[in-house]
Amino acid sequence: MRSDLSQNKHWLRDLIKASWNVINFSRRVFLNIGFILVLIALFIIFSASQTAPIVVKNNSILTLNLVGDIVEQKTFVDPYDEVMADFAGNRNQSPEILLIDVLDVIAEAKDDNKIKALVLNLHSLKNTGLNKLQEIAFAIDEFKQAGKPVIAYGDYFSQSQYYLAAHADELYLHPMGSISLDGFGRFNMYYKAALEKLKINAHIFRVGTFKSAVEPFIRDDMSAAAKEANINWLNDLWTIYKEDVAQARNIETSNFDESLDDFLEKLTQTNGSFSLFALQNKWIDGLKSHQELDSYLAEKYGKDVNYVNFNHYLASMSQQLEMEPMDKVAIVVAKGTIYDGKRKPGEIGGQSTAALLKQARLDKSVKAVVLRVDSPGGSAFASELIRNEVEAMKQAGKPIVVSMSSMAASGGYWISASADEIWAAPSTITGSIGIFGMFLTYEDSLSALGVTTDGVATTELNGLSAVRALDPQMGKVIQLAIEHGYDQFISLVAEERSISKSDVDKIAQGRVWSGKTAFEIGLVDKLGYFNDAIDSAANLAELSDYDIKVVETKLNPMEQFMQELFKTYGPNLTDNFDIRRQSIQSLFGTIATQAEKWTEMNDPAGVYIYCLECDTLQ
Repeated sequence: MRSDLSQNKHWLRDLIKASWNVINFSRRVFLNIGFILVLIALFIIFSASQTAPIVVKNNSILTLNLVGDIVEQKTFVDPYDEVMADFAGNRNQSPEILLIDVLDVIAEAKDDNKIKALVLNLHSLKNTGLNKLQEIAFAIDEFKQAGKPVIAYGDYFSQSQYYLAAHADELYLHPMGSISLDGFGRFNMYYKAALEKLKINAHIFRVGTFKSAVEPFIRDDMSAAAKEANINWLNDLWTIYKEDVAQARNIETSNFDESLDDFLEKLTQTNGSFSLFALQNKWIDGLKSHQELDSYLAEKYGKDVNYVNFNHYLASMSQQLEMEPMDKVAIVVAKGTIYDGKRKPGEIGGQSTAALLKQARLDKSVKAVVLRVDSPGGSAFASELIRNEVEAMKQAGKPIVVSMSSMAASGGYWISASADEIWAAPSTITGSIGIFGMFLTYEDSLSALGVTTDGVATTELNGLSAVRALDPQMGKVIQLAIEHGYDQFISLVAEERSISKSDVDKIAQGRVWSGKTAFEIGLVDKLGYFNDAIDSAANLAELSDYDIKVVETKLNPMEQFMQELFKTYGPNLTDNFDIRRQSIQSLFGTIATQAEKWTEMNDPAGVYIYCLECDTLQ
């Protein structure tokens, strides 16, 4: 009887297990079928959107609603992961907008008879460099010069948002809104005391009095040398910002408050009203609610006025096909940290970026190249691979011009040094000609936990490890290699810039410079912007009729398919995306981001040319 009961229990258990396997298998099947159906539905939507042209109606106002960060090149994100993150509410990065798309949209609208005015809706504009804002402001000014008005409105304006809004003919703020103009600053987190408490040993190797990239690991505060260098370029940027905005608004630069006492005194006069404060300071032309703005625009342009937003207008432009001339000026974008190997768009890989330059070099239709650099540097080896292709371009007889964006420092300067010409905006951050290596060891941390490391090797060169103490002689070897790398760097700059090596050493030392100062000391050839560099490259190639060709990494068919699907509905998910986070999340996010950045560094020799200060501009 007991045996029968036991057999019945086993039978029941096996039945339950088999049933669960069937249920689990069915669940996976249904989920996969559901996913396939979603893809099919999205493909149908995508196909329909391709066949239905976007029509811009007469008497239209273009709304420049910029959502996210303005960048030189979009960071590659797997579209499926992006969509799933959106649906789950776990999206962890701001949307990105190409600078070239913004400039093209404004330029096209300027000559479009259907567009009567431009409205700047900037409340979702996030991070971007000052030089990118300047280029957009130039496009806005040209739009105005065509006789078309520009109106800006906002509930609140950040400093970046206000820079663009200031270039409008009319600028309005919500009665309960405010404007934040707090200048530029550079504050780091420092880990020396924390590393000591965790018994982690930081072995630092560097050359350059101002090379502060490793300071967070060896100090608990910013060094006097770093403060001196940082305040100089920060003041340059703040002066440029104030002068540009003051000229656009026809106000004095003294309207910008730089002390809390002055700010408090003015705010007291308005009984704490930030909007009245902005009005009295002539930062805005008036106060309007959303409804009052709608009524004002309807009265000004008629109730039958139509509105077209940035994404739709951009899509309508892509439908226009034109015959392309044979001769081309190629654009290769080098945006992000420089890593060894291959990287997706939005980052720089020594092999992948060099391959893009090689592709332009071998393309017979390409007569000149503009290397658009927006990078704080990274791997020294990867930087040299890219610079080798710059040299090969020159040897092939094709002019190559560097256009520096927000930053082109350390490795960003290394890859620029050999170009025929270097262009920088006055607000570009460049220089940082220095080099460093860093090696963390955890032998004391492990020892505190009772973990030790021991073994044997055939030579004293073997055994370099993060879990063993660094031999002082090996430390000298690494330092010698770093010093050699620095000598290579300043020798390269001296040769390419026709400056004596000793003079380069004086302006190097890891020091960061603004584009304005870099021009004065000979690190760049000319001050100007992206279009100026393109025109110069065309002139060097003696081109009068040419087209622009952006050389990009080609995605595989599946990646292309998924990206096109994402484009169909992606903006709808991101238009209302709010990237604000709680302060504690932001704190740990900052630490995690910095930690991830250092752990991803992969130079074969562990030698880096990186500008920590440039993180301010990213």
